Amino acid sequence: MKLTKTTVDKLPYPEKGQIFYRDSELKGFGLRATKNCKTYIVETSVKGKTCRVSIGKHGVFTTEKARVQAKKHLASMAMGINPNHQKNHQKTQSTSLKQAFGEFLTVRELKQHTRYDYTRCFEVAFKSWQQKPILEITKPMVANHYDRLCQERGKAYANLSMRFLRSLLNFAAATYEDEQGKSLLPENAVRILSQKRQWKIVGRRQNFIKPHQLASWWQAVQRLKNETFRDYFLLLLFTGLRRQEAAQLTWINIDLQAYTMLIPDTKNALPLTLPLSHYTYGLLKSRQQKVDSNWVFPSKRGNHPIKEPRQQISHITRWSGIQFSCHDLRRTFATIAEGLNFSEYTLKRLLNHKQTDVTAGYIINDVERLRAPMQQITDALLEKCQL
Repeated sequence: MKLTKTTVDKLPYPEKGQIFYRDSELKGFGLRATKNCKTYIVETSVKGKTCRVSIGKHGVFTTEKARVQAKKHLASMAMGINPNHQKNHQKTQSTSLKQAFGEFLTVRELKQHTRYDYTRCFEVAFKSWQQKPILEITKPMVANHYDRLCQERGKAYANLSMRFLRSLLNFAAATYEDEQGKSLLPENAVRILSQKRQWKIVGRRQNFIKPHQLASWWQAVQRLKNETFRDYFLLLLFTGLRRQEAAQLTWINIDLQAYTMLIPDTKNALPLTLPLSHYTYGLLKSRQQKVDSNWVFPSKRGNHPIKEPRQQISHITRWSGIQFSCHDLRRTFATIAEGLNFSEYTLKRLLNHKQTDVTAGYIINDVERLRAPMQQITDALLEKCQL
């Protein structure tokens, strides 16, 4: 039939599925009707493959305007141009870094703390770049921004930020393609840092709380009014857990009858079961009686775990005069443990480090074998804290 406003208005909507109506005058022009919508389309073969392009909804487009647009599309398609590819290409060219990051978070399976770290990095290090099209990010821009981050936030943070950007641009290169299926990002702009040998070398941190400082640190922690953060810092010190591993502990993974706790989501993806010393058992038992949440260390609202202890760390530092980070507490635990002359395998198991030699593969590390070493480390720490 000839598609006109009158004929299109009279066409029924299908109860389910879709129905196509073809125009008798302009070959390739038609209408797709669904349960609640009528959409003008144009359909023909492009390079031997059927190509269908949506023009617009009936009502938004008049039949005559849709017919004019259909003629334009048919002319392009006769020349081998796929309008859908052109549309996607134009959309991709204007994709901002923020849009690409949104897709990145949707597609990539990331651990909760990794997602949080990436989001913070994106919001802080690349705050001024969020609306910038990814195709406009050049090598000189990356090199200059890297230098600026080094000066303003330090070498380690600058390296972390650029590794994140490199990963995001690699994702964009694999996601956004032109009409021929070639990547719109033929080269990752962050490569300039390697090409110019611009990456800063950052040595491994060696900070920890020295034994003679532990008593002062302990007293400062006890002054915290926020009991959640106070207990959180103490658990970090007496277990050597990583910051996020401790923050995301749930009561379902604490077994007070067996004196154990399970950390299912670790950095190396190997679940870790640790024995509780008498001290950490008492700490967790006390918390369980006070806390009305699934989280061991809930936020004030209780529906998610604590996140950033920066303010509480600054209080402890001001009261004790001791600069420290959460990971310094892990290094303190490891340093005290090493001084007790445990085997290398025991230390690695307590810290959940991967065993790299063949012999380690033959050693079965049962949680009960770690109970005595964990208690000895706790006793040593308590002694250093003058308790």
